[in-house]
Amino acid sequence: MSEIRAASTAGELLEIALPIARTAAETARRMRAEAITDVQTKSTRTDVVTAADRAVERQVINALRSARPGDGVLGEEYGDTASEPGSPVRWILDPIDGTVNYLYGLPQYAVSLAAEVDGVVQAGVVINAATGDEWTATRGGGAWRDGRRLRCSDATDLAQSLVGTGFGYDAKRRAHQGAVLAQLITQVRDIRRFGAAALDLCAVGEGLLDAYFEKGLNPWDHAAGGLIATEAGATVAGLQGAPPGLDMVVAAPPALFGPLHDLLVELDASGGA
Repeated sequence: MSEIRAASTAGELLEIALPIARTAAETARRMRAEAITDVQTKSTRTDVVTAADRAVERQVINALRSARPGDGVLGEEYGDTASEPGSPVRWILDPIDGTVNYLYGLPQYAVSLAAEVDGVVQAGVVINAATGDEWTATRGGGAWRDGRRLRCSDATDLAQSLVGTGFGYDAKRRAHQGAVLAQLITQVRDIRRFGAAALDLCAVGEGLLDAYFEKGLNPWDHAAGGLIATEAGATVAGLQGAPPGLDMVVAAPPALFGPLHDLLVELDASGGA
């Protein structure tokens, strides 16, 4: 087995992920005009998937299998392929995070690729395919953008904080999320909804958002971005001691995490459909 296939340190895994993610982002950008003529729906009529989502995911899977054939891959479109015995590595991929933005030509959609070892994310890269902006992190090695180490916001007052969020596709879930937001918005500086969870988490890591929360995120939505936010100093977790996951993902500087967490619990933000 070659050295690249045997690699399992965070830095080595990131070295593998970077060129694969960059090529995937180029494919997504190049395919956009063609891909948006082939649009289908998934969970609801508003939950869309394009030909590019599937093409990019196949491209990344093939590249990973070539580099590390024994690893598992969890992708949004084609599901989970288990690792072979002896490989502790699984890759977590969102081929185009922000597909609705992609469909409408809004420059806020990304390729997100993370590598976990024994269930713990060790490396991640998020690339805004529309702009080429790139964020990376390795566990214990910090979060970076264009050679600049990232630090999350130093905000301490929730009332003066800019908070990002997102909404699910199910109408009942959206109704509950809207009710939560109606009460939350009076207790923060303002709310932003950009439509791509991976980029929202990177924004927390960079301090462009003070905090972020969302219910209904899958592993491919937050694996890479969550590591980037964490390595930039943010706390990334669920509610009431739970890990980040479908019930809730909250990302905030330590000084804001507690107040935002408690408010989200009070508002039953993880409830609803």
